[in-house]
Amino acid sequence: MKKGFLAPALGIAALVLVGAGAFAYNGLDKETKGALAHLPTNRDVLFWSIPQRDAAFRAMDRLEFLAKSHVVEAGPKASDLPVGTPLAIPNIDAYMQGQRSSGIVILQDGKVRFEKYGLGFDAAGRWTSFSVAKSYTSTLVGAAIQDGYIKSLSDKVSTYIPGLKGSAYDDVTVEQLLTMSSGVSWNEDYEDPNSDVAKFNNAKADAGLDATTSYMRKLPRAHAPGTFWNYNTGETNLVGILVSSATKKPLATYLSEKLWKPFGMEQQATWILNSTGQEIAGCCLQMATRDYARMGLFVLAGGKIGDTQVVPADWFAKATTKKMYYGEPGRGYGYQWWTYDDGSVAAQGIFGQGIFIDPKRKLVIASNANWTRATDGPEGAARDVFYKQVQDLIDAEAAAKAPVAATKSAN
Repeated sequence: MKKGFLAPALGIAALVLVGAGAFAYNGLDKETKGALAHLPTNRDVLFWSIPQRDAAFRAMDRLEFLAKSHVVEAGPKASDLPVGTPLAIPNIDAYMQGQRSSGIVILQDGKVRFEKYGLGFDAAGRWTSFSVAKSYTSTLVGAAIQDGYIKSLSDKVSTYIPGLKGSAYDDVTVEQLLTMSSGVSWNEDYEDPNSDVAKFNNAKADAGLDATTSYMRKLPRAHAPGTFWNYNTGETNLVGILVSSATKKPLATYLSEKLWKPFGMEQQATWILNSTGQEIAGCCLQMATRDYARMGLFVLAGGKIGDTQVVPADWFAKATTKKMYYGEPGRGYGYQWWTYDDGSVAAQGIFGQGIFIDPKRKLVIASNANWTRATDGPEGAARDVFYKQVQDLIDAEAAAKAPVAATKSAN
């Protein structure tokens, strides 16, 4: 099992299923209600059936038996996504069927080249992000640095999260937390009942501490900080606590202020909370597929909205550069972003959520799905092939236009 993508976060454990009688139908459409007619009683989304996931992934913030959420408010007007020349993608229907895709939006040079939905989902709905949220949380660190709330990535984490003082995180920097290289022991195997994720599910928060801080402060050190990469969703949750502590604002509020409103996101988003009321920073943002795509445009713009630099001018250049190698040739990990050696970068979540960004081609591919398995099925490899297919189509278009442009110039 690839732990690199298996990150519904510590907080997914807080999405406790307490029985079919505890389900709230508020605002759900007929299809969603029907798909959830037989709710499971287990505690983990990974054990839901495919039909249950089909329904729940579009309604996580409306299932009151799961968890509460904070609203990420949108502004009065959405930013334009002009329609470009349609991109003809061979065998796209078969690809979407194989992915169990609920939505794909492809932007190129700021224009919509392709948009299509499946599983009864559409542009008006919100689909849960899983670990795609990690890249948004990382971006809020950049915003907090730009705003002066966080002084430096070299600062010790415990400076901003006092509850970690005296723990293995005493010598860990903000940057090491962002790159998941703290060296603190952590087991994210969701099939191991003795893993940290499984034990956290039932852990009771210490008095006065957030649930994540309470658990993470008790973990032992396994490696020297900065020397070893280990995927750790708990640490992304700590990043979220760090940002909230530094800014004195809930993550949802800060995300709305820095990105959702000024960039013109189309719909409000929601961010699910853990058992002590903190946004689950490593997971669980619900948003429209078009707004997934707008995040890609924000990255391509270098984190600038109009004349306002929301993050430091060099933030995304650093955040999307390989900092750690995790064993897959041509790939790496930056500040909560997955990197490709060709300069592309991706935000990725289990079951097929993703934002692929290719600066060279000014290309963004936002996709949501409900894969047959969280990470270990064939869909992940097929998606990488799809990314390359779209890149090749863009290149072929550019090559076809080049002789025409040359001829006009000669004349």
